[in-house]
Amino acid sequence: MSDSKEKSVDNPEKVADGMSALKIKQIEDEVASSYLLVDIGANLTNSKYSRDLDSVVERAKDAGVKKIMVTGASVQCSKEALRLTRLYPGMLYSSAGIHPHDAKTWTDDCYDVIKELASNPECVAIGECGLDFNRNFSPQDVQMEVFEKQVQLACEVGKPLFLHERDAHDDMVRILGKFKDRMPPAVLHCFTGTTAQALKYLEMGLYIGLTGFLWKDKSDDGVRSILEKGLIPLDRLLIETDAPFMYPNVRGSKIPANIKQALSDRSLSFLNRYCTFQRNEPCSLPVIVEMIAAYMKRPVEEVAMATTINAIKLFGFS
Repeated sequence: MSDSKEKSVDNPEKVADGMSALKIKQIEDEVASSYLLVDIGANLTNSKYSRDLDSVVERAKDAGVKKIMVTGASVQCSKEALRLTRLYPGMLYSSAGIHPHDAKTWTDDCYDVIKELASNPECVAIGECGLDFNRNFSPQDVQMEVFEKQVQLACEVGKPLFLHERDAHDDMVRILGKFKDRMPPAVLHCFTGTTAQALKYLEMGLYIGLTGFLWKDKSDDGVRSILEKGLIPLDRLLIETDAPFMYPNVRGSKIPANIKQALSDRSLSFLNRYCTFQRNEPCSLPVIVEMIAAYMKRPVEEVAMATTINAIKLFGFS
């Protein structure tokens, strides 16, 4: 090490952006060992994590996941998600909302309860809310009514929307369009739609969230094709595990050989050791970002950093 470098570390003077040389070195060392990632959607209130959540969170940290947003999908789930943020301050954040599957559970006091939850700084988004006409666990008219109320709430409290949409693109666009002049930023979580749908959401200013669903998408007009064509700008891309769901089965025959070759041994070690179809974990996020980068033909460090910056901007993470 040269004398000048020794001096910059031993005597940490303020440098660009107010960070010391020592702090910059610490960041450089951390980047060299792992990516700096944000998981914008993990269902850590799921009972599958009830016995070992400490270990799940610790593994995520070891894999390079620095922030996780715990998804609220019902009133009770949203309350539990907020409680978890107090157990892991600075690491876990939460959302508050009612999933379209549970829209039929909406009652007159839900609006005020979700609003109260959203008043906490650890709660950074309204949702998971939206429309799911694929399964229709709640009637479609009820889903639309409840979704519109939650968009209204997000406008009122000024917090981003965490959106769910399956087979309901036109109605999603129509309802969001009612609020276009005052709607806060929003992410279409776990996007699995077509090129035209992605372009429409991007045109509306939405972010696109991608998960391990990539492993099984083989359509000519799906997420893989969208990434290969470079249609999602890096400044509109977010990543998530949707744990315990959306396990990325990288051994699957549907994944091209060149994509498998792009996956690092370090990332695969977390995936193969700790994650299964029955229980995905946030520590699988490095594999997901590597897959995305490979399809985009972009350096994985560039995609990792861009998605992290996007998450910080959207949700206001410290």
